[in-house]
Parts: sequence; C-alpha cells; structure tokens
Amino acid sequence: MDFNYDKRMGKNIRAIREKKGWTQEVLAAKLQIAGCDITRRAIAKIEVGQRHLYAHEIKSMKEIFDVSYEELFV
Repeated sequence: MDFNYDKRMGKNIRAIREKKGWTQEVLAAKLQIAGCDITRRAIAKIEVGQRHLYAHEIKSMKEIFDVSYEELFV
C-alpha cells in the first residue's frame, strides 16, 4: 500500500470538491443518489488518506465531478 499516494489522491478529491463549492455532505449525497453507498465520514477519511477508494467509487466520483480519470489521479 502506498499511503503517500492515498494522501495525494485524497487531497486532489478535496480540491475538486471545494472547487465545485460542495461540502462533504453534498458529495456523499450525490454519490448515494448515483448508487454509490458512501458516507460523509468515509469522504472525510478518503480526503486525508485514511481510507482507500474502491473502483466503483472512483468511477462514481469521476462521473459526479464530471472530470477525467487523469484529473482524479493527478
């Protein structure tokens, strides 16, 4: 496991979320509506690199944020 990568990706997700003006609660709600069962607490842990992302979560975030995979993985 690469914890530094998890932290970088989490920071990037937070930056995208904040750029859109969304709270963690809003992001979690949008993901849940899209069928991704995730909580605000899980979003918080992802953003600080304490929780890994699953493939379906990455796909859902890409779609919800309307960004490319490259933008998520920068």
